[in-house]
Amino acid sequence: MTETPNSGSVSTKQQRIAQLAKQAPQMAFTSLNHYIDLEWLQEAYRYTRKNGAAGVDGRTARDYEVDLDSNLQRLLDRAKSGTYRAPPVRRVHIPKGTGKDTRPIGIPTFEDKVLQRAVAMVLEPIYEQDFYDCSYGFRPGRSAHHALESWWRQAMKVGGGWILEVDIRKFFDTLDHAILRDLVRHRVRDGVLLRLIGKWLKAGVFEAGQITYPDRGSPQGGVISPMLANVYLHYVLDEWFVHEVQPRMKGKAFLVRYADDFVIGFTEESDARRVMEVLPKRFGKYGLTVHPEKTRLIAFHRPSGTSRKDSDRGGPGTFDLLGFTHFWDRSRKGHWVIKRKTARSRFTRGLRAIYQWCKVNRHRPLAEQQRKLSQKLKGHYAYYGLTGNYYALCAFQSMVQRAWRKWLGRRTRDGTIPWDHFNRLLRRYPLPPAIVVHSVYRKAAKL
Repeated sequence: MTETPNSGSVSTKQQRIAQLAKQAPQMAFTSLNHYIDLEWLQEAYRYTRKNGAAGVDGRTARDYEVDLDSNLQRLLDRAKSGTYRAPPVRRVHIPKGTGKDTRPIGIPTFEDKVLQRAVAMVLEPIYEQDFYDCSYGFRPGRSAHHALESWWRQAMKVGGGWILEVDIRKFFDTLDHAILRDLVRHRVRDGVLLRLIGKWLKAGVFEAGQITYPDRGSPQGGVISPMLANVYLHYVLDEWFVHEVQPRMKGKAFLVRYADDFVIGFTEESDARRVMEVLPKRFGKYGLTVHPEKTRLIAFHRPSGTSRKDSDRGGPGTFDLLGFTHFWDRSRKGHWVIKRKTARSRFTRGLRAIYQWCKVNRHRPLAEQQRKLSQKLKGHYAYYGLTGNYYALCAFQSMVQRAWRKWLGRRTRDGTIPWDHFNRLLRRYPLPPAIVVHSVYRKAAKL
């Protein structure tokens, strides 16, 4: 749907909520559901993704919009009266990393997505007044690249130091429902909203023809799940770090968090080891577990040598964050800077997906294949196109070309295409070259 006058009215309401939340940071809102009216649901519908997979009812956005206003009005009436029943989410599994592990994703019904979006639109202006600058995941105007830039600048300023890389074991699957509700009630005590959140937490999961009702967790894939996860970690980690950890440190300490993916930087090893020791106890109080094998302390100081050999691109002293491996290396001007390259697991996973696509779609017209592969490459560059990562981008583009050549070769009698023939084909159907999209560190020598 196109922009409508309704959006301005909804925006005004959100500004009013934000202003109240900012003026009274300790206040719990007891009456919020009156903001959600038909106009609000129309705006929530406009922001809901229309091409996502269908939920357990098989209903698509196109089906829902046939009688949109009537559907939204009935949804509103059921939500306000308490008769709305949250349907179970349909669980699917997507590959995780390079191994056989998968990540479970819960797909709500389209109507559920709209209602979750409407509630998230009420909660967002409240919690945006509370969330700290160290939090970047699923917040308006913030992205993974903002998190990476923030971490880079802080780490460069102190010369690296000690990095505590933390992995929360199955975070979205282990959120304690009772604790989550208590944390939400710090700021929201509206009965309608709390009832809806409770229903979504208890909605159940549909998988392999059966419905189960876990007593813990918030399925990834739901519109409301990122908001609830941020609220959880805001109180469990961010607030604790700002008010209890940082004041007790001998040196400087900084936290950068994107959803449940975070690292903590320290200038003093003793500070890092103290936090590493107490962090599992802190998380344990809230039903979370720190993965003992994937949580580690890394010495990440700026090298003191003069040779490029003093930097290590893949071993000790490097770590992964948000899909990038971070390491020290020389800039073009000879200064030591923190560089990033595509993490090996992400590189392999992305390439495997394109390889499979080429295999399945090798029968399609060349122009169509070229268009789709170009879209996939541009998407890869849009995320991984950081300054210093050009060679990894080039390597990825080269491997995509090789995958395309291999599966196009299966259409021929010989089962292969000579390189000179394939290069002529590329001149007619070119794939986009590697390009750096994000220049996130400039004037490194002055930091």
